[in-house]
Amino acid sequence: MSLDAVIHAFGQRSGIFDFMNTAWAWPLAESLHFIGLALLFGTIGIVDLRLLGVARRVPLHALLPLTRWGVLGFGINALTGFCFFVSAPDQYLYNPAFQLKLACMGVAGANVLAFYGVALPRVRDGSVPIVARMCGAISLCSWIGVICFGRLITFYRPPEHWCFWCV
Repeated sequence: MSLDAVIHAFGQRSGIFDFMNTAWAWPLAESLHFIGLALLFGTIGIVDLRLLGVARRVPLHALLPLTRWGVLGFGINALTGFCFFVSAPDQYLYNPAFQLKLACMGVAGANVLAFYGVALPRVRDGSVPIVARMCGAISLCSWIGVICFGRLITFYRPPEHWCFWCV
């Protein structure tokens, strides 16, 4: 049994497939996904830009509480994205744009660990070390990649043979 068949069966058994194929569920999930994206990128983007030197008069530690809203946005996106994925796994598993989106999310996740584990303890008010600036740049680029590749998913509705590295 193929991976997309296993995921599709899970979607059928869990009721997610039936729910997502009602007249209003997909548009509702898309709207929530966009709201989650706005929360995520709106807050994380501000922190990343501050790390890169924008608005130097604003203390970085004053902006960090905003990341809670970004985490909420990520949670909304993870939930709605899971519903999209389970509802049409064959349209996502073999989709190069989806795979690149996941890769960017992986880079962003590793970057969060590096930022909080290594870079943030070195930040002093008024002084942002190079490692923290690098984390900001990686984060900004990763999330822009997630947005761009996420948007491209709809342009690639591939059969399995479109993804040369999937076979």
